[in-house]
Amino acid sequence: MEIDTAVRASSDSRLRTKYDNAVYVVQRAFALYPFEEIAFSFNGGKDSTVLLHLIRAGYYLHKTSYGEEAHIDTFQNCPLRTIYFETPCAFPEINSFTYETVSTYGLPLETIGLDFKSGLEGLLKKKPTKAIFIGTRIGDPNAVGQEQFSPSSPGWPPFMRVNPILDWSYRDVWSFLLTCKVKYCSLYDEGYTSIGSIYDTVPNALLCDSSNGKNFRPAYMLSDGRLERAGRAKKTSNKTETNSVASNGISSTEGEQIISRSASVIVVGDEILFGTVEDKFGTALCKKLHEIGWRVSHVAVVRNETDSVAEEIERCKSTDDAVSVGGLFIFETFQVWCNGIDAVQVFLVGGLGPLHSDVSLAGVAKAFGVRLAPDEEFEEHLSQLIGNSYIGNRNEMALLPEGITELLHHKRLPLPLIKCKNVIILAATNVDELDMEWNCLLDTHESGLVRVKPFVSKHLSTSLPDVKIAPVVEKLCLEFSDVYIGAHRISRTGPLVVNLLGKDNQRVEGATEKLTSSFEGQFSQVDSCK
Repeated sequence: MEIDTAVRASSDSRLRTKYDNAVYVVQRAFALYPFEEIAFSFNGGKDSTVLLHLIRAGYYLHKTSYGEEAHIDTFQNCPLRTIYFETPCAFPEINSFTYETVSTYGLPLETIGLDFKSGLEGLLKKKPTKAIFIGTRIGDPNAVGQEQFSPSSPGWPPFMRVNPILDWSYRDVWSFLLTCKVKYCSLYDEGYTSIGSIYDTVPNALLCDSSNGKNFRPAYMLSDGRLERAGRAKKTSNKTETNSVASNGISSTEGEQIISRSASVIVVGDEILFGTVEDKFGTALCKKLHEIGWRVSHVAVVRNETDSVAEEIERCKSTDDAVSVGGLFIFETFQVWCNGIDAVQVFLVGGLGPLHSDVSLAGVAKAFGVRLAPDEEFEEHLSQLIGNSYIGNRNEMALLPEGITELLHHKRLPLPLIKCKNVIILAATNVDELDMEWNCLLDTHESGLVRVKPFVSKHLSTSLPDVKIAPVVEKLCLEFSDVYIGAHRISRTGPLVVNLLGKDNQRVEGATEKLTSSFEGQFSQVDSCK
């Protein structure tokens, strides 16, 4: 069988492993379900083309494993019932390739002109269908929560979705197609990397030939598989445009209109709760957030338990705070208002690795209701960093929250930082590393971490007793509600320090003047609140 021969002759050990796993899923499906009650959803794209040839190989291996070598020639193709959902907005090249492929491999085709759900309902009424092979991969919009064998979603016709290439990456797909030298749709040689309809798909600009700006390189030359869908057109709204402007940095009036960004810090670490290690990350992050105009409203320390991390993130998600979870730390940021639009940001630091106590990623996944799944790109970065100097299964270190993960690259980082929706995960093990990662975040547009209008502060020292100034400060808080006014003592017998903090310099100065004029000569300004 030419597919099996080509893959096994390949020097790409990763491809051989992916192939073996996928073909096992195919064989398992043929063992579980009657052949006539299995279907294959084919759409002419690269993923379903890979799946077609994996089904052919799996069918061949399934039959020969049962000792049917006498009919080996008839097993080169797999006459599996094939479903094609044809739409008027499909590319002509996709239609042509689909019909040509069906003819070449002798596939019994059933063309459906309805939407996927309605088409399946009609199909299952006409012919019993227990399982359907689908070319879904992690990263696809509908992949979240799916396994290699996944029952159809509630409200859909009942059948088993069989996903042999669920854990395949963009690179794996092209490695297979090129290694096996099978034909694929010609659009992929014209710079298309992910094909939808004629209305929402264009060649990927990252493959544009810089020499003339017109021609495009083939899809298999795209170096970053995360940008596979960069050629899919996206509808934008005024809200999206406004957010995008704000996330590029603060400029003129927009920066002035941001009220504040607030954050919470969650420190994950049993050793801190045991008193054996002092938490330095929480303090350092509070200072860093304050320096870029963010307000920290909550700091918590939780145990190295998945549920503890998930519950704390859930608690913070229900507030108007940004959350930061670290650590064994996680840092996360939530509800912020910019021109009336909520710009949500989350930070998470640490807890990454193969140890049983490295639970931060699992906690984030649980908080967002997704599973952990292998990330091929992050695994490659790990391999380059640690080579073979690891114990156990390195793949476990590359399990990231499924369908919500983005890698943040910077030339100073040995490994990219991890972003899951609005959660950014830092990997610092000391304050110096935290400084470096923080600066990389500020230099990375995708992080969403932006400087906002800085705080203005005044620190006043007095030897007056608390009870004497308390009524004045209370009234001051009501009059200057946009200014934070707090106080603390350095020692029981030492001076009282009153701190005034805000975004509007005139308001902070006004509150300061009012306080000092109420107690003529009793307050002196100090450099800090220490």
